[in-house]
Amino acid sequence: MNIYNNTDHLPHFENACITIGSFDGLHKGHLKVINQLREEAKAVNGTSIVITFYPHPKQIVNNDKAITQLNTFEEKCNLFENTGIENLVVIPFTKQFAEMTAENYIQDFLVKTFHPKIIVIGYDHKFGKNRTGDITLLKNFADQHHYKVKEISEHLLNEITISSTKIRERISIGQIETANDLLGYVYSFSGKVIEGNKIGRTIDFPTANIEVENTEKLLPSIGVYAVSVFVPSQKDSYKGMMNIGLRPTIGGNSLTIEVHLINFNQMIYGEEIRIFVKQKIRDEIKFENIEHLKIQLIQDKIKAIEILSN
Repeated sequence: MNIYNNTDHLPHFENACITIGSFDGLHKGHLKVINQLREEAKAVNGTSIVITFYPHPKQIVNNDKAITQLNTFEEKCNLFENTGIENLVVIPFTKQFAEMTAENYIQDFLVKTFHPKIIVIGYDHKFGKNRTGDITLLKNFADQHHYKVKEISEHLLNEITISSTKIRERISIGQIETANDLLGYVYSFSGKVIEGNKIGRTIDFPTANIEVENTEKLLPSIGVYAVSVFVPSQKDSYKGMMNIGLRPTIGGNSLTIEVHLINFNQMIYGEEIRIFVKQKIRDEIKFENIEHLKIQLIQDKIKAIEILSN
């Protein structure tokens, strides 16, 4: 798959078949749109192109800096690699771009840039300044610019919207299994291993403290989870359990992410690891003392191994 981060040096796309969207999560519903795009391209001996935007348009148009997403930019690109799409074009979304009229969006952006033969788009897709452009306007320009508009069904669009909403909700309340099922893959995030207070190693549960630098990434809710962890330096994955929370037993008052890797004793400070979240084990609990916490962690470990072994 070719990835283009601007439109300055795009090649000529033969019989370009395009679709446009944010595709956050790139879940099962999105894949149906991608499959439709690929089929359209195959039918006309054309080239499949997905057009997406970075940063998220809402960050620019609504000045919503706090928006969280299911995928980082890098994660989204990696997911698209596995879809069979030939080209991913990432448009830098700026205030200037947002001010483009709907007519100019069609003629100066879509037509001049991609010369599309087929545009696969949803009936409710909006574009251009103040979101005044829609599928009807696209169809009005179709004969003039020699492209066809293929409409994504209302049923599929509703499915996509519902799935995206459910995935966010489920991750936010710790229902990871449901989120993973809707995604079609295991939800994950990456973070750098930093030094902590090392209390875990005093009770035989050393943990890697994780710093997630990308504030746009949606993280699971507070709780204890069964996770699989990929450690690049070891070129391997390890079973583990993760706690996201305040650590009330030791008087913590700030959110931390700690991962205990089972049967692992390497020093990995400063390394970027990826955590695949499989299932929530329990809520975070304040224990009477460290010894009671250790007893619970032993039970959590047994449960995590059971979950991950299945």
